Amino acid sequence: MSQLPPLLWLQAFESAARTLSFTAAGNELGVTQAAISQRVRLLEDRVGQKLFVRHARSLTLTPAGQAWLPSIHDAFARISEGTLEVFGSTSEQPVTLRATPVIQQTWLAPRLIAFHRAHPQVAIRVVSAIWPDDFGPEGADIEIRYGKGEWTGVEMQPLGEEQLLPVCSQAVAETLTAPSDLAGHTLLHAVGFGVGWPGWLQEAGVAHLEAQCWSLTCDNQVMTLALASQSGGVALTHRRLMEQRNDLVAPFELSVLSDERFWLVRPSRRHVSEDAALVWSWLHNSMG
Repeated sequence: MSQLPPLLWLQAFESAARTLSFTAAGNELGVTQAAISQRVRLLEDRVGQKLFVRHARSLTLTPAGQAWLPSIHDAFARISEGTLEVFGSTSEQPVTLRATPVIQQTWLAPRLIAFHRAHPQVAIRVVSAIWPDDFGPEGADIEIRYGKGEWTGVEMQPLGEEQLLPVCSQAVAETLTAPSDLAGHTLLHAVGFGVGWPGWLQEAGVAHLEAQCWSLTCDNQVMTLALASQSGGVALTHRRLMEQRNDLVAPFELSVLSDERFWLVRPSRRHVSEDAALVWSWLHNSMG
């Protein structure tokens, strides 16, 4: 069993083989064409053979890919049948909600508490995602994604305009009266955002200042905000994520607009259970 490739690689192969398109497979699975291509290449490396012939504008299966595809189809069908037999229909399952850890801790947590108090009979399962490729249709009824909203096959509602501003501990804030005071401080960077410290510093008129600051980079905002709260530097975060924080302060009023934002997302072609529809409606009505 340890020799079996990861399920995500097999899903990518099955979808691409059925559609003969990495782009179509990406749209179907809610990831990018590049992510499908990478998963297929990893799968090919694992099995030691090419599964597709890549043409300029199309794909065809190799003989090995054609021979393997029926087994993959059968395996997914057996998994689906076994799941239905053991666990019943999906309408009896908890509503699965996927979001990044930082949006869970801040925006989502108080809203889920209020929802649970009003509808304690609805079971909810919250799962985490950090990178864009962590999102997709695998098992999630509702997602909170971050980006420009350029996804296909989904229904989505923006959570509102996003503004980013610096935050830090009270002790660090006491040393900052103007943006120029950031010189010599550590700027905490969270990767994956279209607007970061360079954008804010430029808006503040001190674009040159980045060269005079130390830098520490994390792959998520949970860590940058944790470091900032412990006087480890100054983080850049979304104004909405400060709603439930009492361990951070904003030393400056200046914020910078982002063309990226948080979105409430759900698959557009999937059957929506009554419980999932209720959760969606609750979150949609509490977007402010």
